[in-house]
Amino acid sequence: MDARLTFTTGPDAPKSFKYLMAAGQALRESPLPAVTQELVALRVSQINGCAGCIDMHTKEATAAGESAVRLHLVAAWREATVFTEAERAALEFAEEGTRVADAGQGVSDEVWARAAAHHDEEQLTALVLLVSFMNMVNRLNVLTRQPAGDYVPGQFH
Repeated sequence: MDARLTFTTGPDAPKSFKYLMAAGQALRESPLPAVTQELVALRVSQINGCAGCIDMHTKEATAAGESAVRLHLVAAWREATVFTEAERAALEFAEEGTRVADAGQGVSDEVWARAAAHHDEEQLTALVLLVSFMNMVNRLNVLTRQPAGDYVPGQFH
């Protein structure tokens, strides 16, 4: 499969893509735990059907030492016993933040409260930005049919 656009080539793509990747790097450096970031990025990407981001975030998480069991269970996190309460709150937040059209209200007060019980204001800000960022990147990749499978951990760092 060939991508409809390649973000790293063309007269305008490199400049805009560079800014996009800088935003992603800033999020990686946020106080939200790296493991939580990868789990959230993976879950948002699963919901949106973004193969490129699923490829990237499973490989990044694996390279960081995440277990295969936890990665396989992200799609069914509600029934899985391998996630902390803080991770579960972040995954729930990510789902409601991604399915805004389905929920009709965005993130509910109850889900926000559960996330706030486990994350301070700076981490919550990072969580909001991460969910928003991942939804944007997923859409860019899905709209342009970016292929998956060749990502190398650290490729965009």
